[in-house]
Amino acid sequence: MTTLTRRSLFLGTALALALGGAAQAQDYSFRFQSSDPAGNTNFMLQKEWAEMVKEKTGGRIEIEMLPVETIVAHNETMDAVAAGIIDGHFTDTSYASGKDPAFGLIANPVGAWSDPSQMFDFMENGGGKELMNEMLEPYGLHFIGATTPGLEALVSKVPLDGVDDLKGLKLRAPEGMVQNVFAAAGAAPVNLPGSEVFTSLDKGVIDAADYNTFSTNAAQGLHDVAKHPVYPGFHSMPLIEVSINKMTWDGLPEDLQAALEESVREFAVYQSETVHEADMKAVEEAKAGGEITVHDWSDEDRAKFRSIARSQWENAAGASANSQKVYDTLTAYLVDKGLMSAE
Repeated sequence: MTTLTRRSLFLGTALALALGGAAQAQDYSFRFQSSDPAGNTNFMLQKEWAEMVKEKTGGRIEIEMLPVETIVAHNETMDAVAAGIIDGHFTDTSYASGKDPAFGLIANPVGAWSDPSQMFDFMENGGGKELMNEMLEPYGLHFIGATTPGLEALVSKVPLDGVDDLKGLKLRAPEGMVQNVFAAAGAAPVNLPGSEVFTSLDKGVIDAADYNTFSTNAAQGLHDVAKHPVYPGFHSMPLIEVSINKMTWDGLPEDLQAALEESVREFAVYQSETVHEADMKAVEEAKAGGEITVHDWSDEDRAKFRSIARSQWENAAGASANSQKVYDTLTAYLVDKGLMSAE
């Protein structure tokens, strides 16, 4: 199915609801801040989501999407949403791991997912959504739904052909589980905002970066300074949460709550499939150019990394009561789906 076809199907539902409320004036105007910069592919897609919400609700909800750092820092949006400074956010949930380590574990159980559809099913049918609201609502937020750009690809200035090459690697990685797993694999992770990745690679502050998908990395010029990307991704598929101020959510009519939830579910598929198509095109272009070497890890090295990651999930489970809940719910789901052994 092409991106255009998905877009048409997506808007079909939107238009059906829009016609029913076309005569109604705008009822709600929200500002959502993203953890992505303005030129990022994911941010551009998020702006499309805002338009989709407007169409789906017949204009009753209008959302202004703001790029990272517009109002507050990338790791301060939870507090800003709770305080009503902004109404909601699109953010990597791991940025909240300083408040509760459980956010880091559910945001990116490194090595757990091999396809976005698995994570989406976990959130909708495996207890993930309930866990997110159990953790977020005490902070004054309500979880609408989850999306992801898909499996990320490492960018690196040096060849990375397997786990052994991670030893001593100065690697940008977000705080929480991703940092812990890479550290356990022998790397030296550094916490940097996305806005500093290019400069840090260029100046040699870091050797590699866990940043984004292959196409986004290419579009932002990261491969110009780091010519040894690893693709397909093996390590990280972030949970990008779409959350809103809880009091605001509670004040919405049920039909608008349902429309927002549906919009995020549909957007998640639209985003992940659109980005996957862009990734495949960018990989072909990179290989054809002859200046970039794309490294694809062997099944053995991928399994070795996953084993290291699983040990870190187990360690993380003891960090807080919520972390144990996340670990138990996640592993039960993976075992039930045959994605992991019961042992």
